[in-house]
Amino acid sequence: MKCPFCGYHDSKVIDSRAVDDRIRRRRECLQCAKRFTTYESVETTPLIVIKKDQSREGFDRTKLLNGLLRACEKRSVPLETIERVADEIEADLLNALDREVTSYRIGELAMEKLKRVDEVAYVRFASVYRQFADVQTFMAELKNLLKEK
Repeated sequence: MKCPFCGYHDSKVIDSRAVDDRIRRRRECLQCAKRFTTYESVETTPLIVIKKDQSREGFDRTKLLNGLLRACEKRSVPLETIERVADEIEADLLNALDREVTSYRIGELAMEKLKRVDEVAYVRFASVYRQFADVQTFMAELKNLLKEK
């Protein structure tokens, strides 16, 4: 890091801390010994969601979290667990090399993770996500769930 005082190209980090969505670093120039502050932010490429109607929008973790919360409503699933599931889904999507992901893929990931957390929440999410049209479709999903056990 170039010193803003003397222009020397080397400094040492005295202190680092997270501030909002950036990292604040206190530095000391190795030549003139003056201190200065730098801020770093992570550059990310936005994740785009391709919806059923082929429209595109930015990934919104809040929408995912709200869907998971609705599925887990009145269940004994701690909020930390629901947030961890949302974090895992987001991490899975960001770790993939694709910058565009279908809403179908997000829904499948959510169901896969919910199935391990709470089966009732899984069925609730699946019933909305897969748009169960009647009781037979709902029963077929329950039978699949029982078969897997």
